[in-house]
Amino acid sequence: MTQDHGNGARHYRWGHSGLAVDFDFGGVGGVGGTGGPSGAAWAAGAGGDSPRLLRVARPGDPEPKDEDAEVRAALPLVDIVPAGEGTGFSGPRFTGTALGPRLRYRAHEATYNDGWHRLTVELHDPAGQLAVFAEYASPDGIPVLRSRVRLRNNGSEPVTLRSVSSLLLGALPSPDDLLVFRARNDWLAECRWYAEPLRASVPDIGRDVHEHDSRAAVRLAGRGSWPTDGHLAMGALNHRTDERSWLWQIESAASWSWEAGEAGGHTYLTLGGPTSDEHGWREVLESGGEFSSEWVALALGTCFDGALAALTTYRRLVRRPHSDHERLPVIFNDYMNTLMGDPTTEKLLPLIDAAASAGAEYFCIDAGWYDDSAGWWDSVGAWLPSSGRFPGGGLGAVLDRIRSRGMVPGLWLEPEVVGIRSAVARELPDEAFLRHEGGARVTEQGRHQLDLRHPAARAHLDRTVDRIVGEWGVGYLKLDYNITTSVPGLLSHTRAWLSWLSSVLDRHPSLVIENCASGGMRMDGASLAVAQLQSTSDQQDLLRYPPIAAAAPTAVPPEQGAVWAYPQPEFSDDEINFTLGTALLGRVHLSGHLDRMSAGQLSLVRDAVATYKSIRGDLRSAVPFWPLGLPGWTDEWVALGMRVPVAGAFAGPVYLSVWRRGGEAERVLPLPHLAGRDGVRVEVLHPSASAGTAEWDGEAGVLRVVLPVAPGVLLIQVASADCS
Repeated sequence: MTQDHGNGARHYRWGHSGLAVDFDFGGVGGVGGTGGPSGAAWAAGAGGDSPRLLRVARPGDPEPKDEDAEVRAALPLVDIVPAGEGTGFSGPRFTGTALGPRLRYRAHEATYNDGWHRLTVELHDPAGQLAVFAEYASPDGIPVLRSRVRLRNNGSEPVTLRSVSSLLLGALPSPDDLLVFRARNDWLAECRWYAEPLRASVPDIGRDVHEHDSRAAVRLAGRGSWPTDGHLAMGALNHRTDERSWLWQIESAASWSWEAGEAGGHTYLTLGGPTSDEHGWREVLESGGEFSSEWVALALGTCFDGALAALTTYRRLVRRPHSDHERLPVIFNDYMNTLMGDPTTEKLLPLIDAAASAGAEYFCIDAGWYDDSAGWWDSVGAWLPSSGRFPGGGLGAVLDRIRSRGMVPGLWLEPEVVGIRSAVARELPDEAFLRHEGGARVTEQGRHQLDLRHPAARAHLDRTVDRIVGEWGVGYLKLDYNITTSVPGLLSHTRAWLSWLSSVLDRHPSLVIENCASGGMRMDGASLAVAQLQSTSDQQDLLRYPPIAAAAPTAVPPEQGAVWAYPQPEFSDDEINFTLGTALLGRVHLSGHLDRMSAGQLSLVRDAVATYKSIRGDLRSAVPFWPLGLPGWTDEWVALGMRVPVAGAFAGPVYLSVWRRGGEAERVLPLPHLAGRDGVRVEVLHPSASAGTAEWDGEAGVLRVVLPVAPGVLLIQVASADCS
């Protein structure tokens, strides 16, 4: 609804039962000079009439104690930096721009359709030629705000963009009150969350003395075509007293940036894609041209776990529908700690039989199936089967064997790269590859990078996939990506890449695609909205995988998170159970030399797979939580929980994976949401025979877990009489 106040402000509240978003479309004269990162710089923007996003909250959240202070701390609705105009603030930031405060309200439109509330606010620059559309969306009843900015050049001259924010929100609680969360994400060590007081990075410099806010801020950026190399494209702010959480993701398969700092005694947050200073990005809008920033999403919760639950629900709503998300089939992949890129008919046939016997439903032949000689790394690109690895019928006979054992065949593919020694590198024109500004092809580790904006590159990959899927009958593609680059045009290329993936699935709707980039180096929201599965890691050490597996649901819903389980015949039974147990609350990616196992060892694998199949129907709707907190890389005990909703409430069973890598043999897991329920039942689901125990203490509201042996793992189901 719209509310007109006598002071000239035009307040508008938009939202639904789970979210309330307050805007000021008209502003208050004179306010603009006191609310920005620098009072003097902010006042230069034409009198404070710029529309503002005042507040994003859940119904029932604390109301601001001083509404005028909230208004003063609000920032312009959009920040844009075109070439020829700066930020209006001395410092390395894209907040407090010269253009943002000039923008004026023109119109807004709110709609509701297919369970989504949408709002578009149209702005214009009286001194320029840009039309600006701030676009918001939110799923009904879910406290998540999705946002991006669309621009149109209505003038006759080109406009060069250097930065466009996707969401700019001021008036959050003071930095004194907040913790800032980030997640380091490195090869073999993904999803490592850490937190610190926001004041540690944004010091109180005495604004009442200087009449300026601090130039300091927490800034984070992802660079290049591995967007989650270094950090996840996520972050969070948590209130230190009441634990309210603001959790976000930037949905970009290219570069991104976010920043949290101080404005008017409050915290501001800006989220967006690439910028010129951070990434060398620019976009030229010709007359009549349009550009849209990357989508971002902000989730709210009473705590981090609650905000992540809302974000998980949102992720399921924005992704491409696919039957894989409902079925959650078990996949065997021959690579990890097994064939390691050296598949042959002789090695594969017994593995295929063993995988089928263990209960696998897909069998993926990983790297090497196209390799006729050593040193294939810089010769890939044609994606034709090796003539020497598969005697007696070729690769087709191996694929037939997979099908005959009741499994769907899959192949590994690295489609975006072409080796410098490949004939494809000579056949395709230079324009079909990403190139540096001087025109030279991008070359990394002996490989060129295709540019999916070019029709020749797209046609080459279409022919490849249509041959593998349409002619060979392959139903699963593991799409890997093992180089990274940062060149002009990367953003539009990655958008073309995702468009191409969607077109493949349009033509082959039953095909299942796994997104992989050396594990989790491209674990972003844009890619996860198209691909069915996401590789969480290349980690080969069973003892180091638990913190990755436990934290992976922060980045990817459990039914999409591929977790390796690689039991080996030389493992003890405890080690076999440990590696199998690590994958049971995600998507089981089975590997290991099952064909060399004893009957007793193989029965452990069968039991774990059967257990997974018995619970996977719940995982497709479950949301994660962490009874011991987000895992640390060296934690001796790690725990991941899944809560299953029933009829809109978390009334279903609770599943817990608990790992012990050292330390004392007993640990207490708080489960306060089960306290006071009648008839709480605890059952250890995995291992089927275990010395470990789990007992419910209803009075304390905790689960007491004993694991006498390290490494040890338990998968536990907790249910109560009032669960459906």
